[in-house]
Amino acid sequence: MLGIALAVFARVGSLAAGGPETSETKYALDKYIAYLPQREQLASEYAQKMCRLDLYRPESVKRFPTVVFYHGGGLTAGKRSVPGPLTNRGWAVVGVDYRLHPEVRHPVYIEDAAAALAWTFKNIESMGGDPKRIFVTGISAGGYLTAMIGLDKTCLAKHAIDADQIAGLIPVTGQMITHFTVRKEQGIEPSQFRPTIDKYAPLYHVRKDTPPILCITGGWGVDIYMRAEENLYFVSMMKLVGHTAIQHVVIEGADHGRCGAECWPHVIAFIEARLAKMNVAAPPVNPHP
Repeated sequence: MLGIALAVFARVGSLAAGGPETSETKYALDKYIAYLPQREQLASEYAQKMCRLDLYRPESVKRFPTVVFYHGGGLTAGKRSVPGPLTNRGWAVVGVDYRLHPEVRHPVYIEDAAAALAWTFKNIESMGGDPKRIFVTGISAGGYLTAMIGLDKTCLAKHAIDADQIAGLIPVTGQMITHFTVRKEQGIEPSQFRPTIDKYAPLYHVRKDTPPILCITGGWGVDIYMRAEENLYFVSMMKLVGHTAIQHVVIEGADHGRCGAECWPHVIAFIEARLAKMNVAAPPVNPHP
């Protein structure tokens, strides 16, 4: 089921990679879509409640790009949303919910994130989207999930999806070591300050052939738990193994919350540059659908 469809109207100011500067277009918001396979979705009331996504999509644009977004909250809190800065651009946006600690433990968070992305790959073309232009981003815990499903190819392989099909990864102030909530579940204390790198760390899976990556963090020594320095190490290791399409943007002076609020111009610029480099112009909006 596609959930509840709500039609909204907006003026597209600047479609990425060559679309018309302005044109009326109609958007739909399909809410509360179940993304797990039916047997898994019905396995528990908690899965039925949490394993849902909202899909914001243009109705009159063909082969539109899609951005999948994972919320933050330390893997213990938060809820799905469609970030406003990503709307009205001729793109689809997928806001994802996933199960949370303490109701579940790792690797369920990662598995849910992968299942939601797999649903997008398998369904977006039937709605007019281009499965070759799916980007993934998230803030804080969502940034961690973004990096994990993009680097650890086994996450999406369970759904017969190659992680290298992702058009771009944009983890925002995400942990690149093992997430502190996962460390807590492993009995590592104090989990916030005793770093480990195991198979639940993006750093464990560094490889040169991932999709293009943009890491965005707050300022040096200001973002939570030295997140900028942690991402610098991740980016440095990726370059060391031969990755040539990875960047790190530091929002100077920004703490964790401010980084999440001010990341969007960087996210949008990365997506637009990537679309242009792929030499696939955004198709024009039909003003008379």
